[in-house]
Amino acid sequence: MDGGELIGQVLKKQGVRFLFTLCGGHISPILVGAKKRGIRVIDVRQEPTAIFAADAVARLTGIPGVAAVTAGPGVTNSITAVKNAQMAQSPIIILGGAAATVLKGRGALQDIEQIKLFKTLAKWATTIKQDCDIIPIMEEAFDVAKSGIPGPVFIECPIDLLYDEKFVRKWYGTYTGNSKSGNNPLTMYLQTHVDKLFACSDKTMSPSEPKGIIPFHIDDEKISQTISFLKEANSPVMILGSQAMLRIEDVNKLASSVEKLNIPVYLTGMARGLLGNVNPINLRHKRSAALKEADLVILAGMPLDFRLNYGMAINSKANLISINRSEKSIKKNRNPTLGIQADPSSFLIALSKVIRNDNNNWEDWIKKLYNREAEREMEIQKFIELKTEFINPLALSKELNKALDKESIVIGDGGDFIATASYIVKTRKPLSWLDPGPYGTLGVGAGFALAAKLVRPEAEVWLLYGDGAAGYSIVEVDTFVRHNIPIIVVIGNDAGWTQIMRDQVEYLKDDIGTVLRYNDYHIVAEGYGGKGLLIKEPNNVPNILQKAKNLAKQGNPVLINALIGKTEFRKGSISM
Repeated sequence: MDGGELIGQVLKKQGVRFLFTLCGGHISPILVGAKKRGIRVIDVRQEPTAIFAADAVARLTGIPGVAAVTAGPGVTNSITAVKNAQMAQSPIIILGGAAATVLKGRGALQDIEQIKLFKTLAKWATTIKQDCDIIPIMEEAFDVAKSGIPGPVFIECPIDLLYDEKFVRKWYGTYTGNSKSGNNPLTMYLQTHVDKLFACSDKTMSPSEPKGIIPFHIDDEKISQTISFLKEANSPVMILGSQAMLRIEDVNKLASSVEKLNIPVYLTGMARGLLGNVNPINLRHKRSAALKEADLVILAGMPLDFRLNYGMAINSKANLISINRSEKSIKKNRNPTLGIQADPSSFLIALSKVIRNDNNNWEDWIKKLYNREAEREMEIQKFIELKTEFINPLALSKELNKALDKESIVIGDGGDFIATASYIVKTRKPLSWLDPGPYGTLGVGAGFALAAKLVRPEAEVWLLYGDGAAGYSIVEVDTFVRHNIPIIVVIGNDAGWTQIMRDQVEYLKDDIGTVLRYNDYHIVAEGYGGKGLLIKEPNNVPNILQKAKNLAKQGNPVLINALIGKTEFRKGSISM
């Protein structure tokens, strides 16, 4: 049994169903070994897509996603996607190919110092040094990726440890010009080296059962203190971040607990959709105004970073409760009144079991926020009714929202168009919205959509692209076609990097570098074997969306090239 098969065994034992990759000579045995164990190998067109897909699998299932990338350029191509996973706290395993152990540092093809490269990107970066290491390292990688603050793990897999011992001995013999036993120093050295590489027998190597992750401790005193703050509060607000969704198995319990707590809540990132399409305590608009007026803010699973103006978005006199797995994140930019190091979901579920909120006096506060919500919806409707060149992007978003069904998953990959759509497009259930996360990476779309459709094949998957972001991974329409993955892609095509252009032109009076063309992206999709549709007129939007849904149900990947105009809806909203 070769090293690739041993890796495949561990992946199967750990519940891995998909391996994402772009093929390379250094990793071929991993792909074949995974296939032998019944793991579906999905080969993509560029390495970042493989990592992004692994990231999305982790977010949607709680099981670390796995990607295999070849040595050197394959590994370095993956770096941005790995950093995105680290920032999003996604548990993923990256299997990186590497030169043969005896050739490390000698100028072998695509041989670079990969472990040092990953020291700041991964929770753990290690290399396999002999066959005895393969199973223990793989199993530890899954534990490390999932535990504490989840994140990426990088495992370097030298090529001579992926093939079987007989093949490697023959290969090294051929390398020296002597495939048989010999007494010259080089031959003897290589024989000894191979002896060390293959120190174990097949009988001593078999995967063990996956270990359960020890949960964070729930401090009863912290529960009591939180209840005290809630009893004193007249205007509380809660913000739920993506970290609150890490315990996939408890998502429905979390939704029930948040409803029971009855605290007005803003859902961000992966938490979007937790309370369904419409819920009176689930707020979407005017968050800054609410935070400035609140006397208690509960921040669950999100740091005070740029998204909350580094803590300055919150009333300076408000009590702040920060619940986070990371002690560093709890104190980031502002010390909380009460810091709680715990899994946010587990803590809120425990809190809901003991709290009595029937005597709270938040009714007027909730009504105030809800009225403000309605006012903002009216403002948005006025923007929807404006006429623009081609299709109004807000009107397109409204029609997209109508087209979604209960099981739809929405992937957002872009700047202005996606941020606009996020105000209007509402997912119907938990774990149905995916965006890059705090790193703000463009290019996540195809990998996220690919993983979403694989994990939940019954769901309609909508990939919303800005036309700038589409350029990063539109090639993956080919992957969708080859692997029969019927994604619906919608490109909001306004012929520019509009999020950047808007403020650049206002402040610097120059649009340099921000102008694109109204390209025929639908024809590009046809060239890759997908179905391409074009929308120019607002009246055609509902019919084209329905046609795309029908084509997807028939098994076709579909790309809609929606030509849109520009509005002032998000003027001044750029983050830097």
